[in-house]
Amino acid sequence: MGTGEQKPFFRDINADEYDPEVTEMESLCFSCEKQGTTRLFLTKIPFFREVIVSSFSCDHCGNSNAELQSAGRIQDKGVRYSVNILNSKDLNRQVVQAPSATISIPELEFENPANKGGLTTVEGVIGRAIEGLSQDQVLRRIQHPEVAEKIDEFIKKLEQLKTCETPFHIIIDDPSGNSFIENPHAPSSDPQMKVTHYKRTREQNDTLCIGTEEEEEEKEQMDPKFNAHDEVLVFPSNCPGCNSPCQVNMKLLAIPHFKEVVIMASSCDACGLRDSEVKSGGGIEPMGRKIRLKLTDVSDLSRDVLKSETCCINIPELEFSTSMSGSAGKFSTLEGLLGDLITQLKTTNPFYTGDSGQEDKLSRMTDFCDILEKVKNGEMLDVHFELDDPTGNSYLQNLYAPDDDPNMTIELYERTFEQNEDLGINDMKTENYEQS
Repeated sequence: MGTGEQKPFFRDINADEYDPEVTEMESLCFSCEKQGTTRLFLTKIPFFREVIVSSFSCDHCGNSNAELQSAGRIQDKGVRYSVNILNSKDLNRQVVQAPSATISIPELEFENPANKGGLTTVEGVIGRAIEGLSQDQVLRRIQHPEVAEKIDEFIKKLEQLKTCETPFHIIIDDPSGNSFIENPHAPSSDPQMKVTHYKRTREQNDTLCIGTEEEEEEKEQMDPKFNAHDEVLVFPSNCPGCNSPCQVNMKLLAIPHFKEVVIMASSCDACGLRDSEVKSGGGIEPMGRKIRLKLTDVSDLSRDVLKSETCCINIPELEFSTSMSGSAGKFSTLEGLLGDLITQLKTTNPFYTGDSGQEDKLSRMTDFCDILEKVKNGEMLDVHFELDDPTGNSYLQNLYAPDDDPNMTIELYERTFEQNEDLGINDMKTENYEQS
């Protein structure tokens, strides 16, 4: 520590080089009400995210417990997974459950409130629900036999789900956006799973102890001298790589012949990570926009691309498609965007890398990334690259401007009801809103 070198808060475990830094503190034992010891260990699970491992032990009564909590940053949007469970293989889908996530099974009208986080499977989720309901059943049978009988009947229904005699849905709703359910068909879409990213309500933000965008806008409007175009805003945040404190710079910029965008950039002194993000500064366009480009030359890979957070990317020849995932917006080149896709497929899916990745699935993912790498390097052309943005806020450079591009088409379309629902437009009332 004498060198003054700043180290990340959350570091990978390395048996040869890393000396674990464990924080110890005295804390009250709830069993004997004497002082015990709590130990905290900050680390990173490979291919997952930062976690805090805590353990408590009491030398007076022998009471002890351990817990694992997620320390990753809260995502920009909440996430909702709905999976149709059809057979025993679906029960083995792995599940990352954040502490803020609720789990429900509509067929049984069952909902499990937010609880401790963990890494489990769909069958494990059902087992944890059964275990929770079974607690204190002995006492209930004595004090409230009718209630205990109904709970026993419900537990039998949960047990029957493990046989998959009848299909059922399992829904995970996580306002923090940090939960995940395995897609065994990746990188293709899963026909049994629907993923919806949504904007959190004020109540959900309060529960997660974060502010809302409306509150920030109100603060800006209170200062009559504030001009977003002339200012670079700086605010504290945490590094998405190591979670150490860092600063984020934000600037509003007008792109000629397009619209305003918000550029956010951060640099971490602890781990050296540099991150940037682009968000649309305007509203949602009246119609969605689909941009389709046929790659015919290596120069096409140098085209500028603005991908909003609501944009889907499709490559029909590879049967590759991303959903309206709510991922960060990017202003890059086509080559850079393909590189980000490859990195995301290789490093951010915890079930296709590391110890949890099965050999055949890992091989399939590796082969697909190799094909994308050939497209990125210009070795594989004559494929189509599509940007499908329901908000109309994405952009692909026209190299022939102001003339039309012979290899690029732009299609404007009416959004579907489901797309408007995902964007929250269906609940908006823009006329006569003062009336109830």
